[in-house]
Amino acid sequence: MPAAPQFQSEFLRTFVARGAYYDCSGPGELDALFQGERVTAYIGFDCTAKSMHIGNLVQLMTLRRLQQAGHRPILLMGGGTTKAGDPSGKDETRLILSPEQIDENKRSMLSGVQHLLKFGDGPSDAIMVDNADWLDRWEYIPFLREVGRHFSVNRMLTMDSVKLRLDRDQPMSFLEFNYSIMQAYDFVELNKRYGCRLQSSGSDQWGNVVSGIELGRRMAGVQLFGLTTPLITTSSGAKMGKTAAGAVWLNQEMLSVYDYWQFWRNTEDGDVGRFLRLFTDMPLEEIARLEGLQGAELNEAKKVLATEATALLHGRVAAEKVSTAATSTFEKGIISSDLPPKFIDMGPDEQWKIGRSNTAFIVAAGFAKSNSDARNKIKEGITINGKVVTDPNEIVRWDEADPQTGGFIVRHGRKNIAIVKPK
Repeated sequence: MPAAPQFQSEFLRTFVARGAYYDCSGPGELDALFQGERVTAYIGFDCTAKSMHIGNLVQLMTLRRLQQAGHRPILLMGGGTTKAGDPSGKDETRLILSPEQIDENKRSMLSGVQHLLKFGDGPSDAIMVDNADWLDRWEYIPFLREVGRHFSVNRMLTMDSVKLRLDRDQPMSFLEFNYSIMQAYDFVELNKRYGCRLQSSGSDQWGNVVSGIELGRRMAGVQLFGLTTPLITTSSGAKMGKTAAGAVWLNQEMLSVYDYWQFWRNTEDGDVGRFLRLFTDMPLEEIARLEGLQGAELNEAKKVLATEATALLHGRVAAEKVSTAATSTFEKGIISSDLPPKFIDMGPDEQWKIGRSNTAFIVAAGFAKSNSDARNKIKEGITINGKVVTDPNEIVRWDEADPQTGGFIVRHGRKNIAIVKPK
């Protein structure tokens, strides 16, 4: 990671202090821009799923920090670029989504995160834009003549998003190959419409950001800037944002508030301070104090992280509720009524009338993605209603439900517990 310059502007100094800075173009000029005017900046999100995930949260927090410093953020939804598909970090061509699927994904994604920003007509109020508004209107030949002529195929072939796929002899469609041109044009269009001067992204998108900067200079004679954040890994080197059941989604209907809180509670010791700086609005002085805690006291810092991160996304009331439920469950041994249940299907298969297998319960609890994965989790230690699971195919009978909860208490290790109820 490049060493951060000694910035003078409030936003960039805060950005560095929060651990969100990786690199930028023209650091001196960008710093002067932030000192001299209200900066309009954007980050784009393609509409590939029904929810954003924890990997998007660094970028969402960047928009939030911009607004907190008095600047104007643009949340750009990629209704147009999603139709091409970003090849970055992918080993194969994305599935082609229909316009209806893309629109549904966009609405669902926004519903889970738009409250992180204040939208409106004020000078620093956030703007929400869809790049389909301009990309869908272009005709093929005019787009090639006006935009495509500014791109060198030779250079595009050296971009990581393209080169890695070609080096692995993995196919890349011509549609995907055009993605960087479309994203670069977004920057030019946002500058023309809103005076946008800055694009922020993860460091893996640097090639696309630079393409937008250069296109702005060639097409409009304007100086644009790029700012990137580091790719977040845990202190043990693992990619952040993965659980046994898959991605950590930001929409509540795809990941419960309790599971979101629990994800943060399970943070590795060495990441507590870093994640408090990145993913909460807590004062840096208080974070420094919590980061200095040792031993059992560090667990209190983890609970603060979990509650503050959850409150930011799901609200203070919901965060406090799940915090109380977790404390009751793990520290007092009392299964709280506020612990959200998971559900397992009772039918209509004839063989399910008596019960379901241990593996089915482990998958339903969210501790495994598949039956084969559940078998591996059994080796790590699983109990159902206090009974140690040894046989993955053994049937858990419906009439053996825990009388207190009406469900089945599934535990994986010390930190993971779920109530699974039949439906």
